Amino acid sequence: MPRHTKRFSSLPVYMLATIPQKKRELIARGMDVIDLGAGDADLAAPPRAVAALAEAAKDPAMSRYGFGLGLPAFREAAAAWMEKRFGQRFDPFTEIVPLLGSKEGIAHLALAYLEPGDTAIIPDPGYLAYLGGTLLSSAEPYLYPITPRTNFLVDVDEIPADVRARTKILYLNYPNNPTAAVAPRDYLKKVVDWCATHDILLVYDNAYSEMTFDGYVAPSIFEIDGARDVALEFHSLSKTYNMTGWRLGWAAGAAKFVGTLSKVKSFVDTGQFMASQRAAVAAFESHGDWLPTNLATFQARRDAAVAAFRAQGFAVETPKAAMYLWIPLPAGVSSLEFHERLMQDEGVIVLAGKALGDGGEGFFRASIITSPERLTEAARRAGRVLRRMTGAT
Repeated sequence: MPRHTKRFSSLPVYMLATIPQKKRELIARGMDVIDLGAGDADLAAPPRAVAALAEAAKDPAMSRYGFGLGLPAFREAAAAWMEKRFGQRFDPFTEIVPLLGSKEGIAHLALAYLEPGDTAIIPDPGYLAYLGGTLLSSAEPYLYPITPRTNFLVDVDEIPADVRARTKILYLNYPNNPTAAVAPRDYLKKVVDWCATHDILLVYDNAYSEMTFDGYVAPSIFEIDGARDVALEFHSLSKTYNMTGWRLGWAAGAAKFVGTLSKVKSFVDTGQFMASQRAAVAAFESHGDWLPTNLATFQARRDAAVAAFRAQGFAVETPKAAMYLWIPLPAGVSSLEFHERLMQDEGVIVLAGKALGDGGEGFFRASIITSPERLTEAARRAGRVLRRMTGAT
């Protein structure tokens, strides 16, 4: 058999991909499993989206290849949403590209811009699609540790000159996964200007733009002057509409960037199921009256989880956005060991910080994806494990 390529061998283990089998094994042992691993809520999609999917699936035309064009109504709805939400106009056919979820577009984009000798700057910890696309392009990742020291922001002034000279892509994601950090507008302006000065493409992952609390409103990168010249922004219906498995997303930006990603995609997929795209249009149409209630559910879960983990001795901050708590562990407690002990001993699945990059060591991520009661129980079990690991009473 042929050997694996260096590209393949450089890929780390994608821990979330291993969780479903481990979860099955725990359930087979008779454990009561509370899964806070993936950002995958146990809530329903908008009823109008479900009804639209059911109706569209009956239409034989919806079962044909969508190709890159896809359902024109989806492109038009995404463009209309961008204008209504952010005040930014995009041509639906040259400045919007439908994606099989934002993840695949983010990973595939690297194939067009990175090659051996190039560098991509990646927040560490961060979404592993950034790292995966970089490694599969045979480029070099530069992992910038995002920590409380910089408010979990990538400080571009700290990028070494030799790294900057090789850099083709900077990945940013605010509201952030996994830390739930948000980025001030003056910071975003600084980054846009830096990318323009150094001819770097800013890949702005805005999948959590609608999952915000306490009056915070997340911006589009395109609300920042100059961003259209340097940025491509990625969006997803997954988190906003509880539609993770539907694999619906899009990217927006200048035609030169959108056209590049579209060309790559023409060789690796033939588009989303068009009935799903029809359902996405209905989800967009539900935004104003459906989203507030959904967000209220998440905020109640956030508040319950923060209170419960604090009661167990965890120093957790209250996030303004996203669907995660980024929880520090005491010095000397391995995030991987804590993850494993909590899963095997108590049946609670969280994500070790180190699973998202070395910069995540010392933290774990808990997703607020289940009821307040189950989140409270998960925190109790986590407290028991931490006390056993630290010898606390």
